[in-house]
Amino acid sequence: MSYCIYIIEDDINIAELLEIALKSSNYEVFLFQNSEDAIKSFKNKKPDLILCDVMLPKMNGIDTVIHIRKLEEFKLIPIILVTAKDSELEKIKGLDSGADDYITKPFSLMELMARIRAHLRKLDYIHDAKTEDIETIINIGKIKINKTLREVCVNDEKIELTFKEYELLKYLVENKNKPLSREEILNKIWGYEYLGETRTVDIHIKTLRRKLLSAEDYIKTVRGIGYKISE
Repeated sequence: MSYCIYIIEDDINIAELLEIALKSSNYEVFLFQNSEDAIKSFKNKKPDLILCDVMLPKMNGIDTVIHIRKLEEFKLIPIILVTAKDSELEKIKGLDSGADDYITKPFSLMELMARIRAHLRKLDYIHDAKTEDIETIINIGKIKINKTLREVCVNDEKIELTFKEYELLKYLVENKNKPLSREEILNKIWGYEYLGETRTVDIHIKTLRRKLLSAEDYIKTVRGIGYKISE
């Protein structure tokens, strides 16, 4: 299967470098210098993954993610934000907006390609799960997950999660009461070695807890190990 990847980047040198790397891996690639043109192209060719710079003219990367997540047909498209900003606050802002991943410039092309492959493998997993998953509903206390619809409810109220937040919560619930290490979570949810940067798990856990509202304390920190979920 040839995946379609959109690159939204106003630095033509970076955009062309990414294009060459992706095409050499047999991906179909479309370049855009602004988000408005990229979004208009959705009706012609739906992307399987989007690489989006944060600092863009007109609509910036954060606003782009927020806009795409409001489009029902496209809200599950994996989006990787690419930016020169490396602070934890900026990462949290990016992930809170609905982005699935975050990589800072200058970045390793090998690492970026690994992340892209991991996100695309998740798309295959979702497709397979829709046809093979027998247990549709899983729950713990106030939290109910419909795996067929990919919906999460807390006290029967639907909450909006990003692609990675949903996968993370589902993995925790499927292993409820079991302590999971950060490394184990990274390898399962991201599907690649994250160069020791387990902080990305902590950032996702922080935003996930906030979105779970009255069930936020279900996610426990296991000192020296990682996390688990329990009532």
